[in-house]
Parts: sequence; C-alpha cells; structure tokens
Amino acid sequence: TTFVDDHLVELVAPREDEAPRNLAGLSGHTAGAKVDAADPLAVLTYGKSRAPGGLRTTADASGDEPGAVLAPMQSTIVSFEVAVGEVVRKGQDVAVLNAMKMEHVLKAPVAGAVQRLNAAPGDTVVAGQVLMVIEATDHGDEHGAAAQEVNLEHVRPDLARMLDRHQRTRDEARPQAVARRHASGHRTARENIADLVDPGSFVEYGPLVLAADARFTTEQLIEKSPGDGIIIGIGTVNGDRVEAPASRCMVMSYDYTVYAGTQGGRNHAKTDRGIAVAKSARLPVILFAEGGGGRAGGGGGGSGGLGAGSTRTFAHFAQLSGLVPLVGITTGRCFAGNASLLGCCDVVIATRDSNIGMGGPAMIEGGGLGVFAPEEIGPMEVQVPNGVVDIAVDDEAEAVAVAKQYLSYFQGPLTTWEAADQRALRHVVPENRLRVYDPRDLIATMADRGSMLELRRHFGQGMIIALVRIEGRPIGIVANDPQHYGGAITSDGADKAARFMKLCDAFDIPLLFLCDTPGIMVGPEIEKSALVRHSSRMFVVGANVSVPCMTIVVRKAYGLGAIAMANGSFKEPLFTVSWPTGEFGGMGLEGQVKLGFRNELAAIGDADARRRKFDEMVAVAYERGEALNEASWFGVDDTIDPADSRRWIAGILESVRPPLPRAGKKRSCIDTW
Repeated sequence: TTFVDDHLVELVAPREDEAPRNLAGLSGHTAGAKVDAADPLAVLTYGKSRAPGGLRTTADASGDEPGAVLAPMQSTIVSFEVAVGEVVRKGQDVAVLNAMKMEHVLKAPVAGAVQRLNAAPGDTVVAGQVLMVIEATDHGDEHGAAAQEVNLEHVRPDLARMLDRHQRTRDEARPQAVARRHASGHRTARENIADLVDPGSFVEYGPLVLAADARFTTEQLIEKSPGDGIIIGIGTVNGDRVEAPASRCMVMSYDYTVYAGTQGGRNHAKTDRGIAVAKSARLPVILFAEGGGGRAGGGGGGSGGLGAGSTRTFAHFAQLSGLVPLVGITTGRCFAGNASLLGCCDVVIATRDSNIGMGGPAMIEGGGLGVFAPEEIGPMEVQVPNGVVDIAVDDEAEAVAVAKQYLSYFQGPLTTWEAADQRALRHVVPENRLRVYDPRDLIATMADRGSMLELRRHFGQGMIIALVRIEGRPIGIVANDPQHYGGAITSDGADKAARFMKLCDAFDIPLLFLCDTPGIMVGPEIEKSALVRHSSRMFVVGANVSVPCMTIVVRKAYGLGAIAMANGSFKEPLFTVSWPTGEFGGMGLEGQVKLGFRNELAAIGDADARRRKFDEMVAVAYERGEALNEASWFGVDDTIDPADSRRWIAGILESVRPPLPRAGKKRSCIDTW
C-alpha cells in the first residue's frame, strides 16, 4: 500500500504528549510516577485506576548552569535541607536522595543563595537532573555557619552498644567466673593469652558469638556463654626477637568458665574459622586445650547444625600438621574432643595438675568401665613417662614461657647469642671409658647459652632429643644417653628419635646426632616391644630427611645403632667426625672374638691362658676401633678436638643454601607418636 508514503511526515513527527525515549543527559524530567510515600500499598495500587502516564517533567534547567545541584543517580528525593532564598556555604548539606534503600546527601557546590528548587520531595529523578540552583555570592562563606567540628570523644549510641557487648566478654565483666577460676589455682583464658602474645597485638575473631542454646534468652546467653567457650585470634609472639610475619601466630583457647570448655556448634565454627585463617596465612597455632568434648546441651553438634559427625574441626586441624607448627598447652581437665586436638599438636605442654584422657568420668561410667574421679584419669605420673606429654611444667605461667621458647626455634635465627668456653667439652666424657656421664651437660655447653629445650625427657630415656641454637641458628639434637642401658637404642627411644627427625625435617631445622651407643638393644624381653619394627624407623626416617644432618661420635659407635645415629651410614650426613674418645666396631666385640676365634681359643687347654689370649684379642679389637685409627682409613671425616665441635657445626650451617619457598607441605603430616 501507499499508506506509509502518504503519511510519512505525520508518522515521524513527535507527539506532544510523548516524552523522549532517550533520557541520557536530560535534566528536566522525573523518572516514573510519584505516589504517596507514607502509604506502603500505594505502589501496588498505582496504575489500577489509570494508565501510566510516562515521565512527568519539571522546570527545565541546564546542568552547565553555575551553582546547579545535580542528581548523581536515578533516585527519589527524600528532602531538601534548604529553602529558596536561604544563604548556604560551600559544602553545606542541601538535599537527601534515596537510591536502593541508601540515602545520599548532596552538598552545595558553591557558597551563595538558593535561587530555585526544580523538584519536590517524593519526586523520582534521573541522573544528571538539576534539583536546585544556587546563585553564587562573595559573602556566602562568611554568612554561612562554620564547618562542624567532629568531637572525637563523642560515642554514638550504636557504637556504645557494640562497646558494651565487647566489654561484657572481658574478665572484668565476669567477676564471679574469674573468682572461681582463680580459686581453682588457674588463670583465665584471657590471662593466658595476654601472657603469650605481645601487648596490643591480639586481634580476636568472633568475641560476640553466643551458644546456640534455646533454653536461654539472648541476654542470659551473653552472661553464660561469651564467645561460646572459645577465644580465637591472631597476635605476635616473640615480637621483640623476630619480625612479622615470623612472629604472627593464631591463638585458640578453650574457656573452661563457659560450659566447662566443651565444644558446641558455634564453638566448632569459630575453631574452623581460626584453622582456615591459619592455613591460608601459614600461621603457627598455639592451642590452649582444657575441657571436654561435644556439648550434650547448650548448642552441641557440628558447626553446620547437622550433628556431631558433621563437624570438620578435627579433620581440618589435623591437616595443619606438617604445614605450620602446632603447639598444645593444657592444664586441669582435658578430655575427649579437647584431648584429641591436643594430641594432634607437634608438642604437648602440660601443668603438673593436668589430667588428659580420651574420656572423662561420665563416659567411662556410661561404658560400664567403672567409676573414677577426674584426677584418676590420665594424671601426669602416667602421661609424662608414656610420652603423651612432651614437656611437664609447674603452672600456666611456665607453660606459656616454654611455648614461647619452643615456638622461637621455628621463627628463625637470632642475631645475638652467647656461648660457654668450648674447652669445657674436653672434660665432659670421663677418661674411664666405662664411666657414665650426662649428655645434657655436653649439649648445654655446646649450644648457645640458655638455648636448650629438651622434649619427652622421661619417655624413651636412652635417647635425648632437644632443640638448641648454634650461633643463633636453630638445630635439633638427637643424642644417646649412656645413663640408660649404656645408650642402647630401644623401641621407645627409636620412636622418640624418628618422630623428632620428622618434626625437624618438616620445618627445615638441621639435625645433629651425638652418637654414644653400644648398638640397638638386644634380648628376649626387648623383642616383645616389637623392636625390629620400631628400631627400623630410625633408618627409614633418617635416610629420607632432606635437612642438613651432622654426626659427632662422642664415645661408642657400635653396630647398627651407630649408623642409625648417622642416617643409616657414616657417609650420609654432611659430616661425620669423632672426638678422641670415640670407639668404633661391630656390636659386642667380645662376642665377635668368641665366635670368630672359637677354634683358636678352644685349642688352648689351660683356662687361664685361654682367658689371657681372649683378653689380648679383645684389646686388639678395641685398639683397631679407636677414633684415630677410624680416621686413618677414612671411616669418619676427621677426629677433632671437642672444643672445635661448634666450629664444624656452624660451618655447615653457614654453607648450606636456604630451602626454596614451598606452597604446601614438605611432609604429609608429622607422626603424632
């Protein structure tokens, strides 16, 4: 048809009642319709009585006009703070707009008098629309009030409420709970944390969390369950000796004053959060474990509210093993879930009044296993010699001090140190080769003064493991103790040494072996302890560590026990040297002579003569094994003056390259045993 051609001019001409479709840059229109803002149903009824009329226009104005106040976005005018004719200063509040439920305050762009308002409260305006025009004057700033000064001491109501809630979580707001805690001979969780971290460095996560306990009101829960029984945060430890980030740590402390330190759902959620932050930021974790396991009431269950089995706290905490140092501290009663987390730690520090067990009295009685007092379950006279506790201390103050010292070895070297006169090492080992001595004196003399920290002293007593420093650098020491079976390696001793090797290897701490052993223990009784398997751990672990290793033969180096103290071979460590007191040979030289020269000895008819011959043969065997002879055929790298031991060690520590940065773990985990 020809309709379009005949009416083209008419079709393209703008209609008087139709607004432009492209509103960009326009200042004289409002967006949408205006309804009664006081009526919540007005927006629902709008349009039912009449068809939408499109955009309504207001007085036109140019956005380029001097003194124009423009709408920064599509929004609704809440109010005008000034009236026509009013004199305003530059920066004074002149209008309030609402967009997406947020109010935006518009400021006067110039000082002057309000010439006109182009809209009214309730109007919906578009971006760039002129809302008012201010005629600039020279005296506007003088006439307007001075800019309001902020009172930095003023506390707003919302801030006051927040501060009050935080204050109610502090010890000062809980005098009765604190008094009961002190009466039991213990410090509060916050007192322990304050002693551990550097002043002012602790930033707490979740202090306002309350237990999910429907039995109480919120107000009651604020009083009964601050933090849901666990305090978590980041602080610096030993910040006076090492810099951040090495000094930064995650601290988690169960609060025995809240539900007896038991674990609830939100309690687990906080723990999980702390674990996640520690994993992401590679922060060492110090855990104060005291209390029980899952809470029977008062918000028990998993962190996701799906039951106790859904909590990931134990899995995620265990995944930190080998990634970051885990330091566990306990005092008082530590049972079930608390004990499990404590047992995952690299080191367990416990006060003398601690009781540690996988179940408390109620669980034991419920299982039909008898009725016991808490003090009868896992006391220190049991848990120290059996190896559960690495370091036993008198009280929480000493526990915190030891934890700080332990952590320091994993924070890096120190620049200042002192050492004893190393000539004293020449006199540590008695000239009588059969006389015992205490290797701890040797270690304390060799190491930087005051730097020795022994672990698991009363477990596997034939083996000593300790963290020390040499010229400020941390190293781990594994030493035989001749005071116990002459230093022979037992099942417990092998386990103790092997686990310590894994610990040092996981965190790149070099190892020094001080060898004085007659070999691996023998006999029918010791074989009942599965010695074959346990002793082999020293070979398997020692041969697979990648940290720098060193061996010094102090006195005896016999049999398989000797090479177990050298990663499986004297040629495996970066050096193997001996003191002049060193002795080398197969285990049981007397037995070797009896077996190897049996026929020759049997041919001697006189018993006394046979004995003299036997003694001569044994003496020859011992002479062949003297340290100087061993060095002569390069069995060891050298026989050295004991006073030179530190020089050898320091030389290696200075020679090795630092390990390359790692994104993850070096080892999958550190054996808990």
